[in-house]
Amino acid sequence: MGYYDDHSPATQQQKKSRRFMMPTLVGIILGAVLVLLALPALVQTNLLPYSITTPNDENESIDNEGTGISSEKVELDVNTQITEVVEEVTPSVVGVVNLQSQSNFWDDNQNGSEEAGVGSGVIYKQEDGEAYVVTNNHVIEGASEIEVVLSDETRVPAELIGGDVFSDLAVLKMADDDVKKVAEIGSSENLKVGEPAIAIGNPLGLQFAGSVTKGIISGKQRAIPQDFNNDGQEDWQAEVIQTDAAINPGNSGGALINIKGQLIGINSMKVAQSSVEGIGFAIPIDAAIPLIEELEQEGQVNRAFIGVEAYGLNEVPTSEWQSTLNLPEDVEGGLYIRSITQMSPASKAGLEPLDVITALDGEPVEDIIDLRKYLYEEKDPGDELEITYYRDGEQNQTTVTLGTQE
Repeated sequence: MGYYDDHSPATQQQKKSRRFMMPTLVGIILGAVLVLLALPALVQTNLLPYSITTPNDENESIDNEGTGISSEKVELDVNTQITEVVEEVTPSVVGVVNLQSQSNFWDDNQNGSEEAGVGSGVIYKQEDGEAYVVTNNHVIEGASEIEVVLSDETRVPAELIGGDVFSDLAVLKMADDDVKKVAEIGSSENLKVGEPAIAIGNPLGLQFAGSVTKGIISGKQRAIPQDFNNDGQEDWQAEVIQTDAAINPGNSGGALINIKGQLIGINSMKVAQSSVEGIGFAIPIDAAIPLIEELEQEGQVNRAFIGVEAYGLNEVPTSEWQSTLNLPEDVEGGLYIRSITQMSPASKAGLEPLDVITALDGEPVEDIIDLRKYLYEEKDPGDELEITYYRDGEQNQTTVTLGTQE
């Protein structure tokens, strides 16, 4: 006859399991009750990261199946101010294709043009059946033909009106039959560091046409050295806007806009450094507009011209200051003349090679950038310029009537 052994190992294990299950079930039930009691308070104090929604009418307060938990319908609107601004401005930003003549080595009769580079541009004016585009000078440099690619991919032949190396600006003209939008010109004078900035252009080419990047104004009136002839010497200092909106090759000539959709700068990759991230530059629109208008009307920027090849004394060993240039010890800096263009204003005023210029109209000058900035920003062709210089240890002065830079 069989019997039941209450002390068998299997029976003891079952009892232990039942003892552990009971507290667990009680804990789950108590936890659920506490959550239900606390949920209304959590919703009202906004401690929950979301709310429960139903397909009822907008802003309708509902009771979730008698639990007493109320919620409101929440809708997400992706049409933010930035998306609206970008949608409005993008049609005014175009691609600029640099086409250069290519000859066939095997057949001289088969010549054509090939794409040498692609940049960006901005349509800033439309009148009398023509549209005007501003871009970077380096984008169209060396072009035999230029095409403008509109936002709908329409290609329009364009004519180069004029370009300027120092400002890196160029103006194009084309038929306006397919133009749908002209950029609204803003102001860069009152920009504040930290305010939003949006860059629109064609980074890496037309396959990414109309790309948009967003950042802030990181700095104003930054002076960036420029070396135009790649001789290792600074030829100019570009005064630019700094932004952390991504500006890559192909963005050059594109638009930098503010949160109102107004054009505040012309993006330039030329003044950027490829090894640095998060730093982009744009030509301030307030500085660009007078140059754009002059390029449009004259085909070039007419700058005052003196006719010297000169270098800063900081590029000359100090031992040569006295032995070669015969400078007094109290001369701390200046600009020595290496050569003079024949029949130039400097030549007519009696300046000679190895003369050392120390002041322009009484203002100290130390390098070629100081000279160019004073000539280009303070003087016009035909103006007179008083030059203080040293020759054979003696200080002299002469007056130069400035010419026009060709």
